This record gives sequence, C-alpha cells and structure tokens, in this order.
Amino acid sequence: MSELDWDRLSRLADKVAREIAQKWVIVESDDVKQEILLHALEEKHVIEKYQADEDLLRRIFYNAGRRYASKERAYLDLMDDQYYYTPDEVRSVMRSFIYTDEEISSQIGKKDDLTRCVIGDNIVSARVDASTALQRINPEYRDLIMRQYVYGLPAADDAERRRGYRAVDALALEMNRTIRTGR
Repeated sequence: MSELDWDRLSRLADKVAREIAQKWVIVESDDVKQEILLHALEEKHVIEKYQADEDLLRRIFYNAGRRYASKERAYLDLMDDQYYYTPDEVRSVMRSFIYTDEEISSQIGKKDDLTRCVIGDNIVSARVDASTALQRINPEYRDLIMRQYVYGLPAADDAERRRGYRAVDALALEMNRTIRTGR
C-alpha cells in the first residue's frame, strides 16, 4: 500500500468543510475539516485504496462532515432549544405553502397508530419562519422559490434550477438568522 498524500487530502477536506459550513451555519469550517481528517485517519485503510478517486473521496469527506454538522446541530437544538433549518427542510416547508393552515392541521397525526407517532416536525412554525424570511431575501430569489417550490413549475433550464438552489440556501440562512437574532 502507498502512503497517503495528506497535503492533497487536507486541501480536499478544506474545500468540503467550507461547503458544509456554508450550508450548516452552526459549524465552523475548521472544525468540520478537523473532523473530516480525523475520519480519514480512522479509515486510513479505506482511503489508501481509493486515494486516486477524488470524486469518491469527496463523497466520503462530505458524508463525514455532514455527520459531524448534524451531530452539532442536534446538540445545540437540545442545549439551547433553538432550531436550524437545512435547505432540504426549507424546500419541504415551501412545498407545504399550497395548503391552508386548516389543511395542514387536519393532516397532523393522521399517520399515528398504536405502535408509533409521526409528527410533522412542527410545520406550522416553520411556515411562519419561512413567511417572515421570504420578505427579507432578494425579490428575484423570492419569485424563483415561489415558482419552483410553491407553484411546482419546473425550472426553464439548468441555470435556473441552480439559481433556485441558491435561492433556497439564501432563504434557509435568513430563516436561521431570524431565529437566532429575533430580527
């Protein structure tokens, strides 16, 4: 087996960590990078086999970094009773905007039975947070989000689809900023 190129792995971990820190505002990129490199060290035998495949290493690093960010988010949610929205959650909330509050409330608890209870992750408060944050983002982003996620219209092209993702990221950041600062 060959020796690992830690400089190259460190540069890749740094790129992935910055990407994760942008999406998960509760973590610092340096902490994520450290966790990624720790994972690489612990799984050295696997990394050595695939060190030539940068795409695979990137996915491995991304999963390790996301796992760390998720753990940190769960810890902070528990300790300070504050919630952070991810872009995936924001997309789900925006898709729920086609329903009225009454329709949403009538669906909560429908999947419950005697063996389990499924709760809609407090969709009502998430909708309130999204409504507030929507007024604070760029009007172009707001229109794009409404078209793609609320009205369900497909993106005109690949560039518009990517702009839609950036718009949701901006909305998630604003929702989290509003929760934290109360502004």
